[in-house]
Amino acid sequence: MRQSELFTKTRKEAPADEVSKNASLLIRAGFIDKLQSGVYTYLPLGFRVLKKIESIILKEMETVGGQEVLMPSLHPKENWTTTGRWDSMDDLYKVTDSSGRENALGGTHEEIVVPLAKQFLSSYKQLPLALFQIQNKFRMELRAKSGILRGREFFMKDLYSFHADEEDLEKYYAQMKISYQNIFQQMGIGSKTYLTFASGGSFSKYSHEFQTVTEAGEDIIFICDACRIAVNKEITETEGEQCPECGNTNLKKEKSIEVGNIFQLKTKFSEPFNLTYKNESGEDIPVSMGCYGIGLGRLMGVVVEALSDEKGIIWPESIAPFKVHLIALGDENSKAHREAFQMQEKLEEKGTEVLFDDRDLRAGEKFADADLLGIPLRVVVSESTLKEGKIEVKRRAEERTSLISFEELVKNV
Repeated sequence: MRQSELFTKTRKEAPADEVSKNASLLIRAGFIDKLQSGVYTYLPLGFRVLKKIESIILKEMETVGGQEVLMPSLHPKENWTTTGRWDSMDDLYKVTDSSGRENALGGTHEEIVVPLAKQFLSSYKQLPLALFQIQNKFRMELRAKSGILRGREFFMKDLYSFHADEEDLEKYYAQMKISYQNIFQQMGIGSKTYLTFASGGSFSKYSHEFQTVTEAGEDIIFICDACRIAVNKEITETEGEQCPECGNTNLKKEKSIEVGNIFQLKTKFSEPFNLTYKNESGEDIPVSMGCYGIGLGRLMGVVVEALSDEKGIIWPESIAPFKVHLIALGDENSKAHREAFQMQEKLEEKGTEVLFDDRDLRAGEKFADADLLGIPLRVVVSESTLKEGKIEVKRRAEERTSLISFEELVKNV
């Protein structure tokens, strides 16, 4: 893609009302646009990143047997009164149409997926089952000031698992811990992300979060380096600052951001809707459930918070909008420009995603934009290097530059 044709442009300054690093950098670089507090448009560059995050998550969910569905965002009040959450969930958006019919904008989908499963589940032979979706959700965040980390409208992957008993739920729950760790590893934040024990609320003694260490963190966790797990500050008030796995009390305190959570719901939602299955003896048994969530935009924001520097974003290759940022120094009639255009075509023929900076700007402006956009590999074509049959290559996360031939670049990329 030619950068001169890109819908968006970079900015020197972010909006004055943005205090978070993720929103500031993503807006300046042209990945997102703020419509109102907690509500953002994903622009072409940002949407490419979002789709790559989605692709990683989709593959992992299919690996653990998840079947993808797409459920409505508009929920009838009756479903929410059945579970008692119409009145108890204080961040639920509620809307009334002209006929007086009341609905909720979906902030979570237990109230929808359980009645859905009830239509098809009847026998133990159909269990276990896992259904998931990726769609927009709505929550009434009164203080949406963390960019895409905490929005009023956001994209989320939520998977719901259905089991014959708690033993089978435990097995699947353990699988999902590994699957989530795989996702964060592929996203480039695996080394900074910890399985974290948190309060289970009304579900169980513990739930589990995945927390990524960053100075921009909203949470405080205590890390056990021996077990490589963490404890959320909220449960240390009753359990004390000790590792739930090994009892270690020498824990490291860090700021962090939650990037995913998993719960053992057990029969909390199946019982209100009378979701049961018949066992081998023909008895009706309540279905045990688990739920597993990841916010896609939130994950994108966490990567920016955790991996950026003072110059801009540093995208991991797995989710970068393009793999190569090809920069031509010179006007459109220069040899460098012509050679760069041919290089773009050859790289794209090989399946490499290229953003070609063909704009008529000074070198310093192009380099500054390249650092801000954060594409993994910067390739500079100039008259001086072409005399030696070379191009200049630099990885975004490194300071060192190298002069190599175009053939070497194609081979390595």
